[in-house]
Amino acid sequence: MTRAHEPVRAASALRRAAIAIATLAWMASATAAAVDVTPPLRVVGDGIPAPLGTTAGDAARGWALIIARASANCVLCHAVPDHAVRFAGNVGPPLAGVGTRFTTAQLRLRVADSLRINPDSVMPSYYKVSGLDRVAEPYTGKPILTAAEVEDVVAWLGTLR
Repeated sequence: MTRAHEPVRAASALRRAAIAIATLAWMASATAAAVDVTPPLRVVGDGIPAPLGTTAGDAARGWALIIARASANCVLCHAVPDHAVRFAGNVGPPLAGVGTRFTTAQLRLRVADSLRINPDSVMPSYYKVSGLDRVAEPYTGKPILTAAEVEDVVAWLGTLR
């Protein structure tokens, strides 16, 4: 082979490497989607006493998640005690006073795995990923909210006294 063929061979080798990397990445993502990525929930009685993540929840971030239409979207079903929220649902119970009615552990379970409390609920389990029915394709094997986001929502709900 002449030196003129070296760039062609190098490009071919790079192309093969890129295809191999893309294939491995695709296989890894397909495998990850089928694996439960959340640790098991440690339920005690009717709550989850220990935080799900390593960071404390932040009520301001929790409020942002509560009203965000793209993530938690709690206001789709629940009324919130804030007149600035113009459109809120009435399918679920109003959230006013929820911090008085439930402990932090009880709130955490209701957000992380509401179906454990009420198997007939239409509220999604925001953190649990296994054993669920009718899961939208983008959420298969993935939680709707991260552990930190669950803690943020729980922190905000705890302020509703």
